[in-house]
Amino acid sequence: MSFIASRLIHWHHDYGRHHLPWQQNRDPYAVWLSEIMLQQTQVNTVIPYYTRFMQTFPTIASLTQAPLDEVLALWSGLGYYSRARNLHLAAQKIVQNYHGQFPATRADIQQLPGIGRSTAAAIAVFAFGRREAILDGNVKRIFARFFGISGYPGEIKTQNRLWEKAEESLPIDCCNGVIEIYTQALMDLGATVCTRHTPRCESCPLQSQCVAFQEQRIDQFPGSKPRKALPQKETVFLLLLQQQKLLLQKRAASGIWGALWCPPEIAIDVDAADYCQHQLGIQVEKPFELPSLDHQFTHFKLRIHPRLLHVVSDSHITETESIWINPVDALEHGIPAPVRKLLKQNFLPDNLTMIAQVKNYG
Repeated sequence: MSFIASRLIHWHHDYGRHHLPWQQNRDPYAVWLSEIMLQQTQVNTVIPYYTRFMQTFPTIASLTQAPLDEVLALWSGLGYYSRARNLHLAAQKIVQNYHGQFPATRADIQQLPGIGRSTAAAIAVFAFGRREAILDGNVKRIFARFFGISGYPGEIKTQNRLWEKAEESLPIDCCNGVIEIYTQALMDLGATVCTRHTPRCESCPLQSQCVAFQEQRIDQFPGSKPRKALPQKETVFLLLLQQQKLLLQKRAASGIWGALWCPPEIAIDVDAADYCQHQLGIQVEKPFELPSLDHQFTHFKLRIHPRLLHVVSDSHITETESIWINPVDALEHGIPAPVRKLLKQNFLPDNLTMIAQVKNYG
């Protein structure tokens, strides 16, 4: 057995995490859901979402039969909404192509929407006991430091080296749950000891052979992503109020916030009142500008300029992709994080400032 596997398996018995909700069984559906939710999201954030999701959709069949809106509503606030859309689509493909039975090999799992090599491997390990190597962000950091692999892990050359080490470090004998323990130990070490900032090297079972620790170069591994200034974009959200209800529109299935509910959006140089009259067919009073809200995506920064508009004519909007809804009730729908923040900041019952503004404005 490799040094890494031997040390981690023993370490996990005393220091690993043993009571996470998805560790209680080997149901492939539960494992799959947890792995998707844990992508780029911390465990403590995931747990309440995972619990609610499993209570609402306990099986692949129940997820398949649910409307996408309902799935996105449960996901609302967790971010990276393409994960939820792919989860819903993958459930349908499992029913269509595998008769509702989750595929059991890493290669087949990887063919499902939204599942890459590492996620597929983790599902194969925890659900089916397969001998597969994982390489998520935490594991990349562990191997980069332990083997002294320089370079940014997102670069193909560096990533290939890390995959080689991940494969070489697997325990040879994977019977009696060894591969599951080893894989969970890797995840736990990266999350609790070999962390991005201020790693606890004194508690690490691998320190005696860790290149980064022995050479006192912990801060140099893994290599940093080449810096590139994120472009800044701006947009305007129209917060249209009619009889204390807010207009939301369902976005196209593709693109940013696909299939989520948002206020109407216009370019920053477009006249809001004119847009409402000619595009929405409604009359509004002069827009009231609210404080801007900044939101950062992976590839750009977005500054949102919310404008409150009081509707003074009857609305003739009849599209099925538009709804007038109480702002508090909108929080139960599938809405993006910045929209949720806008509603909480401006429309919750205890926000007396907004209530006063609306009354004076109308």
